[in-house]
Amino acid sequence: MLEDRVKGENGWTDGRARGLSQRELEVLEIASRGDTNAEIAGELGVSVHAVKFHLGSIYRKLGVGNRTEAAVWLLEHRAGDGR
Repeated sequence: MLEDRVKGENGWTDGRARGLSQRELEVLEIASRGDTNAEIAGELGVSVHAVKFHLGSIYRKLGVGNRTEAAVWLLEHRAGDGR
């Protein structure tokens, strides 16, 4: 469904279909670059606690156990990946 896609510079294909919020998608993209929780918090203007909360929610929704697995999910689900 079109509304299940997140459009824009991120190029997501099914983040919304997995129930990820726009903020969770932002946190996931920044985390996948290797930024620390503090760096993510600074970039988004939120607390480190909020970043940890979002990451936990992301892991649960994607069915992954850590940041690395979430980053792999991200790479596999970008628009134009062809998988």
